[in-house]
Amino acid sequence: MSTESLSSDHRINLFKLSDPKIKTLHVTWFAFFLTFMVWFNHAPLLVFIKEAFDLSSQQIKALMILNVALTIPARILIGILVDKIGPRKVYSGLLVTSGFICVAFAFSQTYQQLALLRFLMGFVGAGFVIGIRMVGEWFPHKSVGVAEGIYGGWGNFGSAASAMLLPTLAMLYGGENGWRYAIATTGIVAGLYGIFYYRVARNTPKGSTYFKPKKSGGLEVTSRKDFYFYLLMNIPMYIALAVLSWKLSPSGVALLSTNVMYAIWLVLVVLFIYQCQKIWHVNRDHLTDGVPEQDKYKFKQVAILNWAYFVTFGSELAVVSMLPLFFLETFDSLDPVKAGLLASGFAVMNLVARPTGGWFSDYFGRRRSLLILIGGLGLGYGLLSQINSSWWIPAAVISTMACSFFVQAGEGAVFAIVPLIKRRMTGQIAGMTGAYGNVGAVTYLTILSFVDYSTFFMLIGASALIVFAIAMFLEEPKGQISEILPDGTVHMIDVG
Repeated sequence: MSTESLSSDHRINLFKLSDPKIKTLHVTWFAFFLTFMVWFNHAPLLVFIKEAFDLSSQQIKALMILNVALTIPARILIGILVDKIGPRKVYSGLLVTSGFICVAFAFSQTYQQLALLRFLMGFVGAGFVIGIRMVGEWFPHKSVGVAEGIYGGWGNFGSAASAMLLPTLAMLYGGENGWRYAIATTGIVAGLYGIFYYRVARNTPKGSTYFKPKKSGGLEVTSRKDFYFYLLMNIPMYIALAVLSWKLSPSGVALLSTNVMYAIWLVLVVLFIYQCQKIWHVNRDHLTDGVPEQDKYKFKQVAILNWAYFVTFGSELAVVSMLPLFFLETFDSLDPVKAGLLASGFAVMNLVARPTGGWFSDYFGRRRSLLILIGGLGLGYGLLSQINSSWWIPAAVISTMACSFFVQAGEGAVFAIVPLIKRRMTGQIAGMTGAYGNVGAVTYLTILSFVDYSTFFMLIGASALIVFAIAMFLEEPKGQISEILPDGTVHMIDVG
């Protein structure tokens, strides 16, 4: 039996580039930054795309829906690949592939091409999952929360960077195709960086073991109760995909026919049955023969983090999508440009809030920090539900940014815990948790289509209180987790 000795030092010196783990953190957060920049590079240029293709508002909405549709299954698949072949190869491959798709989107000639390529671009939204495993491999448990927060916060800023940079870049290129060259530029940069990442990144520190699942195709669970719990937790992801296809049908933006929607639903049912079979294949032997005590973990920890990310990242994606319009329609004195700038504060808070959430988790305890931040999130959305035209605009902006702090710090706290559950399955756990964030976005955006803004914010706040109650059952990671090497040696890793 061997024990991995980890430093108790909380500090991270981001300027110490001679430290291999700091170098890894920087090259990895920038990879994530590029995936988000490419994923949302169309958003600030939609006005040019609409004019170039003479699109209707419904067709524009369809592009926005298609942009997130593939991300739910993609995060699950990417999580499996990361655990099996390592984050270095997966991140490099994702960046290079998305670069080609991005350039193809930039030079699309028909709406059908735009729609198909935007759907495929949703795959790049799974990039976040890859770095969670990479950063978790390089940083000790005492500082992994801050490191994951820096990775997530600075990476998420890629969407805001697209909004800030690409309209200007399109104008610098000039002409009616300026927007095409701006989008293509991000794709070329992503592809080249994918090659660079493959050359400089390493999956683990020198001398460390990269633990892999014994079988691929699903999470390994350690009891029959957890097996059925795991199957149950997969259902909401399929429901979200069914809702997305419904929103693309004649009942929504009319991109798909009713018959196609029904066909998609049938495919989803078949895929769920197939996934259940794969999960049973992964777990059959050890559930039948018994799981060694030192190899056990509780799946409820994963489920709680799933729901926590549902309400944190899910609400962020939904609110970022509607906040500019909310400000524009609430305050008559604002024009679209000012409304967009004021609303951008919600996303910009990622730079500070997400690392702070990880820092809280490292210093004050995983469970306590998560509960405080989710509680603050619920109260924050309750406050936003009270905003109306009589409010002083700076007060509304401050309230929005205060709420966004708890939202994004909560995301940081969630992913401060993910690497501490089961090292060799971190990619899959991160993939499932990340997918639940997109499930939350679909849920909240669907709710918004039926209610007014005030009720929308109030319902998010109410759902946060439900998740707060669920998070009460989270157990503080402590002691050690074990991983069994191929030769049977038990390797112990400190987590508390």
